[in-house]
Amino acid sequence: MKNIAHGDGWHLKNIILGGQDGVVNILGLILGVAAATQNTGIILISGLASTFAESISMGAVAFTSSKAAKEYYLSEIQKEKELLRKNPKLIKKELKGIFIKKGFSGKTLHLLINKITSSKRMWLSTILSEEMKVSPEEYKSPLSNAMIVGLASLCGSLIPLVPFFFFNVNKGIYFSFFFSVLILFITGAYKAKITVGNWKKSGLEMALIGGAAALAGYAIGKALGTIPY
Repeated sequence: MKNIAHGDGWHLKNIILGGQDGVVNILGLILGVAAATQNTGIILISGLASTFAESISMGAVAFTSSKAAKEYYLSEIQKEKELLRKNPKLIKKELKGIFIKKGFSGKTLHLLINKITSSKRMWLSTILSEEMKVSPEEYKSPLSNAMIVGLASLCGSLIPLVPFFFFNVNKGIYFSFFFSVLILFITGAYKAKITVGNWKKSGLEMALIGGAAALAGYAIGKALGTIPY
């Protein structure tokens, strides 16, 4: 298993979330517009408008969800502090149960529990991470999360658009699809390389998601392009 700091892992998750969302959504949109209009100007205008709207929206959602999660985390800390003050024996029993399930027993378990409960801060931190599966790193900065997701979404959204600045519509469709799917594959493979999982499977999975969205957008655009208006 690869080693990755929790904070770095959380940032990676936000980058992949924003970037993948940007690539997939804009790719499906502009291929649909391209198939329907065959007009480079309309493709670029609709793509750029959607790019900035998408990035702002993703950033805003990341901010509000992170802020709500942070507030929940802080409220859970207060609850655990109060429970720790009122009934430390119950919390100690819960800790023992957690580490027994992890395979600790006998003198080792006794020493471990004594070490953890020697500090209220360590006691509280262990309960939150082991029992509730929450970490302060995830909720440290909602604004930072929003900026990372929004910027990643912006960068990802521009990838499908770039070919239309240099090629005609037909070539733009081809290169937009090819480069976007390639980027998605590389992103999925990289994620697996620095965390866990099969890099080929992870890359292919992400590429297929983007490819399916693109083909759906293209098919809808093609169908709408035949409607007289």
